[in-house]
Amino acid sequence: MSAPGSEGAAEQSVGGALPVRPEFQGMSPYGAPQLDVAVRLNTNENSYPVPPEVVDAISAALGAELSQLNRYPDRDAVALRAALADYLGVTTAQIWAANGSNEVQQEILQVFAGPGRSALGFTPTYSMHPLLALGTGTTWIAGERTADFALADPVAQVRAADPDVVFLCSPNNPTGTALDLDTIRSVARVARGMVVVDEAYAEFRRAGTPSALDLLPEFPRLIVTRTMSKAFGFAGGRLGYLAASPAVVDAVQLVRLPYHLSALTQAAARAALAHRAVLLGTVAAIKAQRDRIVAELRGLGLTVADSDANFVLFEVGGDQAVFWEKLLAAGVLVRDVGLSGWLRVTAGTAEETDAFLQAVKESL
Repeated sequence: MSAPGSEGAAEQSVGGALPVRPEFQGMSPYGAPQLDVAVRLNTNENSYPVPPEVVDAISAALGAELSQLNRYPDRDAVALRAALADYLGVTTAQIWAANGSNEVQQEILQVFAGPGRSALGFTPTYSMHPLLALGTGTTWIAGERTADFALADPVAQVRAADPDVVFLCSPNNPTGTALDLDTIRSVARVARGMVVVDEAYAEFRRAGTPSALDLLPEFPRLIVTRTMSKAFGFAGGRLGYLAASPAVVDAVQLVRLPYHLSALTQAAARAALAHRAVLLGTVAAIKAQRDRIVAELRGLGLTVADSDANFVLFEVGGDQAVFWEKLLAAGVLVRDVGLSGWLRVTAGTAEETDAFLQAVKESL
């Protein structure tokens, strides 16, 4: 079993006498601890509640759907995709949406990878990617990063592995590091298959940090995945999406489940997008707290990774599981991502940052 705060930690493993696939025997479901503590900074949620005016708009949108719940929703989610396209500045035909970016990425692997095919990601990275590969029967190839979490000669690694799907994360989870367009472009040029750039935290990137959306016209096999869970504060709504060429969107729909997005999910997401200026109004405050965390932890003598996300990865100078327990005892829950000597903390409100920094000082 994993450490209490680590990626993949769960109450019990799965298998036993059941005819579970051999590769799943003894594994634990993915998840982060959900503990009742004063300060929860372990899942990269937006700490700010949904503003009242947006709550009212979402409530009205949901109410308008209730009398029609006897009917299936729009299986193509056209109105929602149009709203997402307007947000990104692309066409509706370039957008596909699902229940969180994890489902979007699973669909990508289902149609472009699978048994006899492979996917490459650069570790440490988002721990769901290898699990999605496992679930779709895709061989996972763990690429390498340098000591400062940059990609280690990604062109050479892609050429050597020759994967069907390459995962790039910008900003990367759990490190917070972003990629420049030249790096993404160089990988897309040599990749035989699909290149997926996971931009779940893109709204939090620092000024001057680019988005892979700019490269879509250049590379027809490039896919950018996003989510409304983070910057939009819509984690409970479960809405993720991709932007790619229309041909990619058509291909992904081959493996969609029937009516996979409920009418209520679509309505709530459209209402949230209509009020995106309000919802994204917390991004600047969160970025300020992130930068404050980076500066103050470095001021305490700790090594901290540069971050373009709403979280910070920091080195504790010892056993991260022990340090995690110390912070928890102080009422602060952060994330042990299984990276020896490092912990990850979400940037939340100023008050949450105060509590976290105080707990760190007391734990050092």
